[in-house]
Amino acid sequence: MTDLTATDWSRTLAPYRTPKLSRSLLEILITMGSLFALWGLAWFAFEAGVVWAALLLTIPASFFLMRVFLIQHDCGHGSFFPAKAANDWVGRVMSVFTLTPYEYWRRAHALHHATSGNLDRRGIGAIDTLTVEEYRALSPLRQLGYRLYRHPLVMFGLGPAFNFFIIQRVPLGMMREGWRPWASTLGNTVAILAGAALLVWLVGLGPLVVNFVTMLLAATIGVWLFFVQHQFEGVYWARQGKWKRDLGALAGSSHYDLPPVLRWLTANIGIHHVHHLSSRIPYYRLPEVLRDQPELKDVSRIGLMESFKCARLALYDEARGELISFREFKRRG
Repeated sequence: MTDLTATDWSRTLAPYRTPKLSRSLLEILITMGSLFALWGLAWFAFEAGVVWAALLLTIPASFFLMRVFLIQHDCGHGSFFPAKAANDWVGRVMSVFTLTPYEYWRRAHALHHATSGNLDRRGIGAIDTLTVEEYRALSPLRQLGYRLYRHPLVMFGLGPAFNFFIIQRVPLGMMREGWRPWASTLGNTVAILAGAALLVWLVGLGPLVVNFVTMLLAATIGVWLFFVQHQFEGVYWARQGKWKRDLGALAGSSHYDLPPVLRWLTANIGIHHVHHLSSRIPYYRLPEVLRDQPELKDVSRIGLMESFKCARLALYDEARGELISFREFKRRG
């Protein structure tokens, strides 16, 4: 683990925080152009009765929809454009495609960044994770509920659809914080419905089927990425008194070292430990950091095949400082 302090990292990473307008515009053009082209082909195939081809095209389309989300993500961090207004308006437009209310998600995600790895500040913007002692203190019925919540079929099957299609329609965790969270979630829902109605009027019902399947796949990919970024062997968690922000970033977020094609399709979000160190770095500049700071390449690194083992992790053992599975919990008694 690198020994650089928060001040050192702030100074070291500062040059990478400047977005390049031409590159940002190119990223939008490539991402949105590819998504619309794939959707257009899929709509045509669906209307022609070649449903299997339409559904097959939703697979690459889902990755480009993921990239749309990651453009919105960077806009939320104020890192995609130099101007705040440009970040906010592009983020709002992208949110209609991602079904993710921009302002509400931005605030929730900021809380996630401010508390990542802090056991005393778990909550909004993160996957619920209990410690061994917290789980042991639950009633049998609530233990069952948590086991179901953490089961891969729920976490990566039902969960993504429930989160994007239902949960994000209301500002959970911010319902009593004034009108802004409600305006964000309800405004996003109205814009989505208006867009869907316009699409049906112009093209027909076929596009809704294609777009729905694309969204389901993209949501599943997104939840998996977020899970692996913070739920892995060796992950850092600490109580408030011992928690350190930079350690939470480097050891509490993974470097999901994906093959080049997947790395590009997921907009380098696998370089998550660097993103948590400095969220103002545009995603297209994250590889520059690893190139220039090679000591970060092996920090919290997880390979693609290795990552599938993470799905079984469910409880944090404070005594041993590690995430464990329900099977390991039962074995340890």
